[in-house]
Amino acid sequence: MKKLTVLLFPLLILACSSDSSDTQAGNSGEEAMYFPENNSATWENKSITSLNWNQGQVQPLLDYLEQKNTKSFMILVNGRIVIEEYFNGHTASSPWYWASAGKTLTATVTGIAEQEGLLNINNKVSDYLGNGWTSAPLAKENLITCRHLLSMTSGLNDALGDGVSPANLQYVADAGSRWAYHNVYVKL
Repeated sequence: MKKLTVLLFPLLILACSSDSSDTQAGNSGEEAMYFPENNSATWENKSITSLNWNQGQVQPLLDYLEQKNTKSFMILVNGRIVIEEYFNGHTASSPWYWASAGKTLTATVTGIAEQEGLLNINNKVSDYLGNGWTSAPLAKENLITCRHLLSMTSGLNDALGDGVSPANLQYVADAGSRWAYHNVYVKL
């Protein structure tokens, strides 16, 4: 399904984009990026018509998304909502296990934190969490860097489920010597 989403997005852009040169980035009419105020319950919208997108392609897209058991779908342009749809009983307030999407968000925020000098991904995780955040021997725990968490090469046991308590974070191999899909990244 991840590959389908990656392939679908460029197709969506092509299907909905305008041939008009006046909507291209860099023209004098370009609007500023929008972010709603903190604690605001409202979010600005932008219409498909105002973007000169092909309105006739929206419903086939929505039908396809529903057919593929999509839960929600959103397109933002400069921070403004253009399309926001929910499917198959899902709503804007439905809880949903985000799992792997959290890895992307964590990697992005970690990159920003490094850029702002708040951490260095080459430093050991214990520099930030202290000792004992795993049940690995201290010498092995101290081998694990933030980069290892981001690249899933921590060397910690991935067979104990999603939990990230020290009891679930057991040593299997030296950091950097083994890749395993694991949720230990959330320690970042």
